[in-house]
Amino acid sequence: MIMQWKNPLVAVGLVMLSLFASTTAFADSKAEIDARVSQALKQFYAHNPKNKELADKAAGMLVFPHITKGGVDIAGEFGEGVLQVKGMTVDYYNITSASIGLTLGMASRSEIIMFMTQESLDEFKNSNGWKVGVDAGVAIVSLGAGGQYDTKTLQKPILGFAFGEKGLIGDLSLEGSKITKVQK
Repeated sequence: MIMQWKNPLVAVGLVMLSLFASTTAFADSKAEIDARVSQALKQFYAHNPKNKELADKAAGMLVFPHITKGGVDIAGEFGEGVLQVKGMTVDYYNITSASIGLTLGMASRSEIIMFMTQESLDEFKNSNGWKVGVDAGVAIVSLGAGGQYDTKTLQKPILGFAFGEKGLIGDLSLEGSKITKVQK
């Protein structure tokens, strides 16, 4: 007996969700992640020389060189990255999220989250699965407008940068993303 779906959007959403679940089974090696992180940082620093100055001031930063998000009504997101302190990788992390609602499309991006204070970095490191918007708010910094920063935003303890967007999706935000330490 063949099961018939009453809503084709639900079927497509479930397929998308299973694709994201399967990517965790094919996780990249440390060397692959490190190479992608290096490339993403080069791209980030090339966008604006002030990005490097800001990174040097940060107590630590998460670098996710490739995050993919997609779906139809039901969406998922997955990416792997590192936590760097003083330019050195100290741990590996993944970022995931799932949502139900008005999401349509597929896109990828790079993301950097800077912890501008030691206190915000320590809170992150001591958490067990950190959720953006729940455990801490992240001030999103726009890389547009000639790369100029809003000085009020720069006073926040945690800054988030998304760049290198490819694809098209009706929902692209950090809110609700869960970041979890992984063993590599």
